[in-house]
This record gives sequence, structure tokens and C-alpha cells, in this order.
Amino acid sequence: RCAAPDRDVYQEVTKKLFGEQKVSTHPVPEYMEGGEIPRYCLNKAGLNSVKKILLCLGKYFPDMNFCPILPALVSLILHFSEDEAECFYSISRLISYKDPNKRYIDQTFLTYRASCMTFGDLANKYCRGIRKLIASSDQNLFEFYSDWIMWIFADLPFTYAIRVLDVYLLEGYKVLYRVALALLSLYKVSVSSRVADVEDFRRDMKSFVQNVARHCTAEKLLEKAFMIQMATRRELNLLFNANMDSLMQKGVHIQQKRWVQAVQMVDFSTFSSSVVTRTEMRVVWAWIPERFALFSPIRLFSTTEHNRSLDSFYSHVEGHEPTVLILKTVDEEVCGAFLSTDVIERRKHDSEGLTYFGTGESFVFTLRPSMERYQQTMVNIMTRRLSTLTCPAGTPQDPSYLTIPFTAPSEEPLCAKDAVLTWCFSCVFPVLSGGDGGHALCLHADLEGGSTEPCDTFKSIPLCRGQFKIQSLEVWGSVFLSDSQQLYIF
Repeated sequence: RCAAPDRDVYQEVTKKLFGEQKVSTHPVPEYMEGGEIPRYCLNKAGLNSVKKILLCLGKYFPDMNFCPILPALVSLILHFSEDEAECFYSISRLISYKDPNKRYIDQTFLTYRASCMTFGDLANKYCRGIRKLIASSDQNLFEFYSDWIMWIFADLPFTYAIRVLDVYLLEGYKVLYRVALALLSLYKVSVSSRVADVEDFRRDMKSFVQNVARHCTAEKLLEKAFMIQMATRRELNLLFNANMDSLMQKGVHIQQKRWVQAVQMVDFSTFSSSVVTRTEMRVVWAWIPERFALFSPIRLFSTTEHNRSLDSFYSHVEGHEPTVLILKTVDEEVCGAFLSTDVIERRKHDSEGLTYFGTGESFVFTLRPSMERYQQTMVNIMTRRLSTLTCPAGTPQDPSYLTIPFTAPSEEPLCAKDAVLTWCFSCVFPVLSGGDGGHALCLHADLEGGSTEPCDTFKSIPLCRGQFKIQSLEVWGSVFLSDSQQLYIF
């Protein structure tokens, strides 16, 4: 990576690229992906200056292969620059900034997609309901969230974008997450009454942001953004790195310049289940963390295929992380839980009573008669001591990738009052619990029935009738094929 240049470097680069020409006839840089240059009140000469600066940046930073927000940043900062050289210098400083916890600009497709996934995870926690709306409509969540940063640096009106830019230069990337979440929250209120009329959520969101002045002033938008109780920069960086790791496992590499459709989509066309429909599973997959939702669901255990016993349950599910448990009662109610931690963790604590473990990414949900997810609004994730697990199929797993240590791993087992969104197990039955605040889901050892009650930890109501009989139960994991087509199961 090149260091930030001196101001005089711009003149040297422009002379090499354009000679004595004052107007650029070159095509736009590849890293723009054919994107347009926002006008932002610039005249024809100003737009030409922006194009020249963008071409010079591409020449000076050859490793930068994907950066769709750069045209907007250059257009905005040019307004406050003495000349093109000063604007080039200012943008170069942002590109060259080294602190990973206060980064400014994604410069590769890999980091750009990891940022999109990180925003998706944050939206899942802070803007509940929007994912369900989009997933239920069969529209692509990945594509919707891929626009998040363009809502700010392309779609927002000039007077709003300037205000955001001012805070962004001081705070770094984190403020962009805040503003995008605030916009998404406003959009959710707007779209909830007209969902049936929305044919394309991406286009509808773009139109909403372009006309945000009808809904909110710039001051109110920033006020709403900073009311969000966000994670620290370090925690966001850990989540970002975990998402980047999952993309690399999916086959995305640092030199890649665009998304391959075959890699992006999770195929539900062949999905079949005795418990849920394809649409319901698509909603569940929209609820789980982005780095796991990249991969297709695979059934690990089913009461219709395997012995209906706890031993059979453990033998098929142990070694897989994360997993989704879904059950249907004899009354046709459907509910379940996302289990972020391998159930083999129950063996690591020497206890004859209930053993508590898990992370803050776990949640419980209902699908029928209504769809609702219950999870604490937090980004902090409690983790267990890290170790290397091996799947029954022989695939090594690294929990440091699968579960993010947002808080330092503890040497002590979690006690009930300190448990955060945990599975707890006894020797005879599994319970999804929050500790002293009630058991969200309890299954009998024969998997014939169970119970549910309000749970303080998940802030959940009973997921179905308090005492229920199980018609069918399934546990799902994630699967993907590597470049060599070797099967990997999480």
C-alpha cells in the first residue's frame, strides 16, 4: 500500500495521465464499477475535476480495486478544497489511514462485502422486522444491504451528506453504520403500511433516502443515529473480520472485483422439511448472523428420520456450530431457536445440575401462527474458552471464527444469573434458557413433548402453548462447497 502522497505528487500524476489536456476523456476507473459521479451542486468543470482526481487516485493506489463510495467523497471534499491537488491529498490521507478500528474507506470487494454483512448483522439487531419483510417477499437481502453505504454517499441530499461527512471525518466508519441504521429505521416506519405495494425494496429504499427531507431533518437524522447504543469500534472490527473470514471461505478473495452470483445466493429451491416451508426457512436464515447465512442449510437431525431420543439428538448434532432447532407441535404451532454454540459444550463443565453456556447471538423465535424473533438488543457476545472442534465428518472447525470473542473468554463456567442467551443442559433434558428468568424452551428427553414460558433474558413470551406435544423436530446446520467441491459442514 502506498503512503499518503505529498501535495506535489498530484501534478506529476496528472501530467503522466493527461499531458496538457484540461478535460479528461478517459473512461471512469474500474474501482467505481461503472458508478456515476454525484453532482452535489458541482458544475461541468467541477465534475471534470472529480473525474481527474478519481483517475489519479486509481493510478496512485493500484491495489484499490473496488471503492464505489469514492466518487461521492471526492465530490463532497472538493467543495472544501482549495484546488484539485488539495482534494487529492485529503482523499489519499483517508485511503492510507492505518488504524483498523477507525478505518475510513473499503478498497477491495472483499472488505466492501464484509462491511455490508456487518451492517446486516447490526440491522438484524437494531431494526427488527425489516429483514422479515424482505425475506418474506423472496427478494434478496444481500443485494438490499449491499446498497447501505450508497444510501449515504449517493442517495442522501447534498445538505444531509455534508453533515454526515463532517462527523465521518471525525469519527470514522462507525458513524456510517449509525446513519444507515437511522435511515433504515425511518424506512421501516414508512414501508410497513404499504408493503404489499413494494415490488423492489432496493429501488424503494433509494427513493426514500433521496426524499428523506419529507420525513426527517438532517439534525434529527444525526440525533437519531447517535441515540443508537452501538458496539465499540473494537467489537465492530471483530465482527467485520469474522465476516471477512466467512467470505474467504466462500471463495471471495482480495483481488476479486465483483460478486459472483453463484457464490452469493443460498439456494432454497431444493429445500424440503417436515416442519417449515421454504419461505419460513428463508425468514429464519435472514435472522441468523450474516457470516452463517452465506451458506446453505443442511438437515442434521430429524425425528422423522432418526430415533426420537436425546441420545440420537446429541449424536447427530454434536460437533456442529451453529445450529437451528425448529419444532412443530401437534397443534401446528412452529417455533425454535438459533444455537450459536455447539451442544458438546455441556460436557466441559463438571456439574450434575444444569450447565449454562452460549453466546449473545443465540435467539428464540416463533413462525406459526405468527413470525417473531426474540433476542436481547446487544452486540456483545459472551464466549466460552476457545478450542478446536472436529465435525463427525472430519472437518476441523475453529470457534474463534465461528464465535466472536467480543468479551474476553472466561476460565470460569457461566452461572445461571450471569448466563447470556444460553443453552443449559441437564443429564436428562435440554433447555433453552436465560438462567433465573424463566426457560424459553424445554424439551423432554424422549422428544415427545416440552414446555415454554416467558424468559427475561430473551424478553420472550411463551413460544407456543405452555405444555406441548411435538409432532416433528429438526436441527439444521450450514454447508458449503469449496473450490475443490469438498463438502464442509458447520
